[in-house]
Amino acid sequence: MKRILVTGAGGTPATNFVRSLRSSDSKFFIVGTDSSKFYVARSEADVSYLIPGCNDQYYIQFLNYIIEKHQIEFVHVQNDAEMRVVSEYREKIKAKVFLPTKETVSCCMSKFETYKKWENSGISVPKTFLIRNISDLTDAYDKLGQKIWLREISGAGGKGSVAPEDFDQAKTWINFHKGWGKFLAAELLSPDSVTWMSIWNEGKLVVAQTRKRAYWELSKLAPSGVSGATGAGITMSDPKLDELAINCVKSVDPNPNGIFSVDLTYDFSGVPNPTEINIGRFFTTHEFFTRLGLNMPEIFINIAFGEQIPTFDKKINPLENGWVWIRGMDFLPVLIKESKLEEFENNMSEMKAKIIQHENE
Repeated sequence: MKRILVTGAGGTPATNFVRSLRSSDSKFFIVGTDSSKFYVARSEADVSYLIPGCNDQYYIQFLNYIIEKHQIEFVHVQNDAEMRVVSEYREKIKAKVFLPTKETVSCCMSKFETYKKWENSGISVPKTFLIRNISDLTDAYDKLGQKIWLREISGAGGKGSVAPEDFDQAKTWINFHKGWGKFLAAELLSPDSVTWMSIWNEGKLVVAQTRKRAYWELSKLAPSGVSGATGAGITMSDPKLDELAINCVKSVDPNPNGIFSVDLTYDFSGVPNPTEINIGRFFTTHEFFTRLGLNMPEIFINIAFGEQIPTFDKKINPLENGWVWIRGMDFLPVLIKESKLEEFENNMSEMKAKIIQHENE
């Protein structure tokens, strides 16, 4: 039985990870930690603990106390805040981790650093400016025009993102967030986005799967429309996108190790542009792939424990296209074929035609 500690255990990303491990044939003893007394209460781990946040001076000591108490062998993180700390102090943690290098994690925590890496590698990326002051913001508008995209340099969930109406609104937004030196301005892209989630081992790709996003859940509550919570994801494949995603990973780390989840957004010409890499962790709704037979958390854990690396007939996008994972607050996720959703639309069209015909009789 493998003994695993999962941080942020009351959050959705960690819950998807735990559920994926539970669905495998292997046996796991899972300990969860969380810094929220409310979130820790909904953890699905075997044992759960409330601990201080990752910026607390005793955070690592709390982890090690729990590791020693439960003879934990491996620690996994599913959120950016803890990833930054666990990566930086990995040598002090008394259990194994399976992460990219410290330098790679640090780079991917900054959307501006990854942007510079990609630009220097000749990868098509939206022109991006670091906004340190009014002069930088003016320059961004001069170069990009009146349609720009603002977002914070670091953080998940569309943190700080907005498409301001004009210069004054952009300035007010940054002032409100006390964000000078912490925001990026970039070319505004289309709403269409995908994530290419992959596992690597010592520079070699183990497996990767792509999903496109149909819509953002709770988008009406976010000023930018980007809530960071995928409402529906759809399996897909695109060889050109696969090549681009691999280049994105290799330009950041020529010898990748662990999890690299590449986010890409299409421009208005239909060209995918990388926007960030969620490093060391799976995207939030990865149980989607597990339910379809690709249990990436189990694969990841087995590699971390030195077990045989699995082989795939098709290691890039092994899942069938057109499967949809629909989720929402207080709803169990629904797994359904895209063609079934089209049936709903066709039935509605048929009903409308009959209604109109009836009214005209």
